[in-house]
Amino acid sequence: MRAVFSMMLILFCSGAAYGQSATQNPATMPATVIISIDGFRHDYIEHFDTPALAKLSRQGVRALRMKTVYPSKTFPNHISIATGLLPSHHGIVGNRFCDKQRQQCYAMGKGQADTSWVSGTPLWNLAELQGVKAATYYWPESDARFNGRTASYFYPYSSHGKQSHRVEQIIQWLKLPKQQRPKLIMSYFSEVDSLGHKYGPNAPQTKAGALGIDRLIGELWRRINTELDTKVNLIVVSDHGMSEVNPDAGIPLASLNIDDGFKVINSGTRVAIYQHQASTRALQALRERLHKQAADQYQVMSKEQLAQYGVTMGPRQADIVLQTRPPVVFTQPDHHYLGTHGFIDDDNMDAMFLAVGPSFHQGKTLPQVRNLDIYPMVAHILGLEILTPIDSDGATLWPALLSSPKREPDTRSN
Repeated sequence: MRAVFSMMLILFCSGAAYGQSATQNPATMPATVIISIDGFRHDYIEHFDTPALAKLSRQGVRALRMKTVYPSKTFPNHISIATGLLPSHHGIVGNRFCDKQRQQCYAMGKGQADTSWVSGTPLWNLAELQGVKAATYYWPESDARFNGRTASYFYPYSSHGKQSHRVEQIIQWLKLPKQQRPKLIMSYFSEVDSLGHKYGPNAPQTKAGALGIDRLIGELWRRINTELDTKVNLIVVSDHGMSEVNPDAGIPLASLNIDDGFKVINSGTRVAIYQHQASTRALQALRERLHKQAADQYQVMSKEQLAQYGVTMGPRQADIVLQTRPPVVFTQPDHHYLGTHGFIDDDNMDAMFLAVGPSFHQGKTLPQVRNLDIYPMVAHILGLEILTPIDSDGATLWPALLSSPKREPDTRSN
């Protein structure tokens, strides 16, 4: 059904879809490699003095900041980068959440077994639908079947995968014969985020992890330029940043005293509370009690506040959302850490963006970009038509390109 629906959308949208002129052929476009470094804060290049990334940013385009979507968590932001959609529209509204209509809950990676959790047309799927081969290596939910298919080449996620193997595999994909070679490759590295959580964003262990990834990115770009006979763009991004946590200022999750009429999902920066059975009186009573109990330690988010962050209310949105500000988090007895993300109105949540290659300006700095704008930019580079409305007009990233589109993509309303 997904494949049939996709083809119907292609036929419906073809007259008005955003895309290239008839003279532009995806086969002639440079290949594009997108690398995501989980938890790599916007200023880590300077903060940790990463030489390879600093050099790439001087050679190409660097954004001083990249704004995330809400919440600033791994899976919502990676799926937004891949689809150009807000979490309310692609469906992954958190790393963990529940769906009140389905009476089921989602955890990271569940889309592989049940694709109905995820909506949209990710970049690798957009390419494949138009006859352009794509490859993914651990990008979140890239092993799920969108519109009935995966990328031509992909790796199911494994926490034991070696980071160096990803670089080798990307090079081997780019060395394939022309008819087999992917034009789009998307890969993901998680170590900087893991170390940032465990030790904090200013720790020497986190710096060592960042420098290790930096060496791999430098090696990848060196090999692209010395071993290949094809033009390649390299885009390096992150999903969010990282802030310090004060473990002595934590709020024990148990102190909220939520009764059995509600299900509590998550701790940390954002607690989602779902009501088991609809009761306006019980829900309002709990909301009022939590608001009084907050004592400036956290916020009980209103619908209006959530809407300001792009949240559209639906069955996957919690009945009550509690949100902390740094360095305060909700804590559990068996979970201790010194850094995290998911805060609101915190500049440390801003992510990284840099791009280098034949499609990009050289030595250009952009003040601030949006991660949703990556989708239309990459579609333009690859000569792909955007087949369905997205939540981005691409505006913040068009200045990065040597050749910008003649028209903007169709955008959807919230």
